[in-house]
Amino acid sequence: SRIRENPQKIFDLFVEAACPTSADYDSQVLRQFPLEFDDKESIQMLPKFCFPFDVERVKESPAVQHFTFALTDLEGKQHFGFCRLAKGFRTCLCILSYLPWFEVFYKILNNIADHLAKEQFTELDEFLSMLYLHPVPKLNSPVSLEFASYFIGPDHSKLPTIPESRNLTEFVVAVDVNNMLGLYASLLHERRILLTSSKLSTLTACVQASAAMLYPMHWQHIYIPALPAHLLDYCCAPMPYLIGVHTSLMERVRSKALEDVVILNIDSNTLESPFQDLDSLPSDVVSFLKYQLKKQSATTGDGVARAFLRAQALLFGSYRQALLYEPGQPVSFCQESFLKHGSSSMQTFLQRATHLQLFKQFIDDRLEKLNAGEDFSDLFEQEICRSLSPGNLHSYQLWVKNLKKGGGALISTVKNKANPAVRSVYQYAKVQAKVGLKNMRSHRMEKDPGMEQHQVGGSSLHCDQISSPIQATRNSQLESLQSRLPITQHFGKSRPRRPQRQSSTSELQAHRTAAPDFFSEADMFADGGEDLDPGFLDP
Repeated sequence: SRIRENPQKIFDLFVEAACPTSADYDSQVLRQFPLEFDDKESIQMLPKFCFPFDVERVKESPAVQHFTFALTDLEGKQHFGFCRLAKGFRTCLCILSYLPWFEVFYKILNNIADHLAKEQFTELDEFLSMLYLHPVPKLNSPVSLEFASYFIGPDHSKLPTIPESRNLTEFVVAVDVNNMLGLYASLLHERRILLTSSKLSTLTACVQASAAMLYPMHWQHIYIPALPAHLLDYCCAPMPYLIGVHTSLMERVRSKALEDVVILNIDSNTLESPFQDLDSLPSDVVSFLKYQLKKQSATTGDGVARAFLRAQALLFGSYRQALLYEPGQPVSFCQESFLKHGSSSMQTFLQRATHLQLFKQFIDDRLEKLNAGEDFSDLFEQEICRSLSPGNLHSYQLWVKNLKKGGGALISTVKNKANPAVRSVYQYAKVQAKVGLKNMRSHRMEKDPGMEQHQVGGSSLHCDQISSPIQATRNSQLESLQSRLPITQHFGKSRPRRPQRQSSTSELQAHRTAAPDFFSEADMFADGGEDLDPGFLDP
């Protein structure tokens, strides 16, 4: 991840900058906190990022705009700049922090603006001092400061939701499903990508949301949510980039020697690309993602983010089957084994994916955590575990059993906590096996009547797909009958299921000849699947 872990302060610097009168003049810092901030380079550079547009062509705005930029430090970590551009573009308030707390810092900037508007300069200094000295709160922990400032530390281990996530909400409102898919495919091919808009808040929100589509992977190349005018030559860089450009600067950008650049105009909702990247993705994954996005984009909650998470699990979830362990050696990744999973189109995609910097960094991070004994049971791993197909589950069981068969010394190593790599694998696999069993049981009781199960080569996923109205009605009637079973028939034990409707001879024949594309958790162990022994991980 390019997010710094455990930063020391909530924020590092606050500045108020004045808009330059022309492109020949630099922006001036009107106010800063703390005064003893000694990074002179940052103080000189921040004002230029506060006005990332043509100041001679854009003179005013009817509304306040919140936007962000990102600087990269020497360790490759992102240092975020959260900005509030006042009406008329006269001044810009900016907070520099390692914490990706978009909504929180926008709220804080509004609080600061209120103090400045009322000329409460002493109260403002006290507020900034309290915030600067306050320990970084834990996830979901409230922070209450004097002067009516209150916020909760965001939990970024959860998926962003609509409308709580400002970035995702603006992205879904501004960009249609087809262009989301095209942009996602371009990101997975690590292209040179430009996003442009006349509204800075929408521009940077869409850039941030675009990068978030790659979770659990992270964009590893040039990343500038709002490109200032003095850095326009970055658009001619030969390496991949993800850059946001204000509309007022696009004429100058297009006059440069741009080659093989993907451009998304957010205002007109149009995508220009010299590539056919979407056609290079497995068609079944694209169809699934397109259906899910059309279904979820008009609803609140984490549906859009989860759709991309499931697509990532389908594309890259088989990496776990390519993890190898030899007694006395750290866990490693076998690329040859990884490339054998899935259909021919999936294998073709994975062949290219192994050369992506975002995939290489993802594998390195996973191996580092695994061999250090750290927990990496994030949302991506949970998504993979709940969607293992019978073959994949069986392979995973065998892999864990092979760890146990390494002799008494291996099991002893696990028990004595001497080898963090093996201990992490063992504990993680045991927890995930129990989660998978629990999901399987709950799924039988809470199954969505309109849901069909399909399998995408190599990985599988429990997902909502289009089902026939007749089948949906039949399933609904069946569930209604189940709910009316007398309580005396199932008190103290699992409720018995009513007999399923017997399929006709023609339906059975059609079922045999048409293999499903996905499997659900409930189908994992049916029709040839191997029952999961809850104790198979126990020594």
